[in-house]
Amino acid sequence: MTEIVIDAKNTEGTVKQLRVALRGTIEERWGEHTLTMDNDLAKGTIRFITFDWGVSLLEYDITFFDDICLVMDASEFNPIHFTYCLEGHCGHRFGYQPEDDIKTLEQFQSVIITSRDGGYNHAYFPANKKLEINVIQITRKHFLKKRLNNLDALNKKLYEVFLDTDHNKEFAFFGAYNLKLANKIGALRKIRTKGMIRLMSIEGMVYEILSLHILQHDKTIKDKSPNTSLLHSELRIVRKLAKNIIKDVSKEYSLEGLALESGLSQAKLQEGFKSLYARTVTEYIRHSRLEAARDLIRTTDLNISQIVYSIGFSSRSYFSKIFKNKYGISPSEFQNNALVTVKA
Repeated sequence: MTEIVIDAKNTEGTVKQLRVALRGTIEERWGEHTLTMDNDLAKGTIRFITFDWGVSLLEYDITFFDDICLVMDASEFNPIHFTYCLEGHCGHRFGYQPEDDIKTLEQFQSVIITSRDGGYNHAYFPANKKLEINVIQITRKHFLKKRLNNLDALNKKLYEVFLDTDHNKEFAFFGAYNLKLANKIGALRKIRTKGMIRLMSIEGMVYEILSLHILQHDKTIKDKSPNTSLLHSELRIVRKLAKNIIKDVSKEYSLEGLALESGLSQAKLQEGFKSLYARTVTEYIRHSRLEAARDLIRTTDLNISQIVYSIGFSSRSYFSKIFKNKYGISPSEFQNNALVTVKA
């Protein structure tokens, strides 16, 4: 195992110390810094952006070729870490905990961690595993001055974490699986604009991701998180199935056919979709088709009848009924509004 000690005072310093340890190079463009490695230690990138409201974004898109332990000294720089593994997994323990007391940050899991001053965070990354990890770091004093005017909106536990500006206590929250975060972080990674527009788009999405982490914690504290008996591997199958439905909404789907395709029972499929998307399988398929129809109406010259059949419906009247129920406007009215907007 390779151990890397980090004692930096900010995110930029952290990445610079990683550059030395991992023998990489850093490039900067419009305030976005990217550390790139392609050697016997690691291949991939670590990027970071620091915003002026006490928040920084740190993203790993990397494969390590040895087990890595980052030992992070919390004496100088001790943010709140909002962490999410989009791909792969990693581990964490506080410095005072025994070495066999490592807790796993699972894929799709919302995790919030901060240490106390003088303490240490030990982060563990496995060898030869593709890792896509999103970390939003909050420097409390700066953040409270810039953005949080009403801390009462937070539940008591997070309230205390944000107010602990002297870093007297450690905090660790390992939440439930959250697919909304996966979708939002996936969208963040797909932003292709450049310059100032890119930074503004990223900043807005970072704020949304942070809000989802906080909502996840609040739901858990209030015992509103959906419970499921499905294994993590089974939830991954459900998510893959859901993504395939979005890619081809016109296909004729049935619960029985999807169960055979996935290898899961019909009951498990229903449980998985309700847990991850708060919809039954049928409701999810209908929702995906309506979303696809709305995009086609807005972005193509197809007429309503052509769109109806292209998304897998056979009845225009039924489509019009459920479209209006969902969006509060008929497909024809929506199309006319879209045309007016384009002409304007």
